[in-house]
Amino acid sequence: MIVLYILLGILGVLVILALVAPKKFDVSRSILINRSRSDVYNYLKLINNQDHWSPWKKKDPNMKQSTEGTDGEIGFISRWEGNKDVGSGEQELKKLVNNEEVITEIRFFKPWQSQADGYFRMKDADANQTEVTWGFTGSNKIPWNIFMLFMNMDKAVGKDFNEGLTELKKTLENS
Repeated sequence: MIVLYILLGILGVLVILALVAPKKFDVSRSILINRSRSDVYNYLKLINNQDHWSPWKKKDPNMKQSTEGTDGEIGFISRWEGNKDVGSGEQELKKLVNNEEVITEIRFFKPWQSQADGYFRMKDADANQTEVTWGFTGSNKIPWNIFMLFMNMDKAVGKDFNEGLTELKKTLENS
């Protein structure tokens, strides 16, 4: 009987944790780039350009990559398979709002399966300066959302977003 009470207690704690744990996440960072919004948008809508500034490309410069479709058009898919730092997955271009937004769906296969929506949002800071926001958002399904109580997504990827945006700024301002 004691074992049953212990198991019910553990189950009760897990249910409570699943109910209070975050079910959604949204992580983003922004930077000002000294280029016009149309220049920035036309660069960012090409997913393959991420090879020039992505922090994850630096973590595994030898990752295997393949693509499907036409870069810069809805439905374009970029796939990768890399080391333990980058795992494997794919990114699909889902939506383009001219000079304002690039939306992708990111599907991770390894080290664990998950899905998120990535985005770049652009707005004018002044005549020839653009504020770029890079982020991703997603859901944590029960019971996996319990892990989010112990993992800070903002802290986990925020540093990479800052690094990537700094490299993107250098790339665009020096071209």
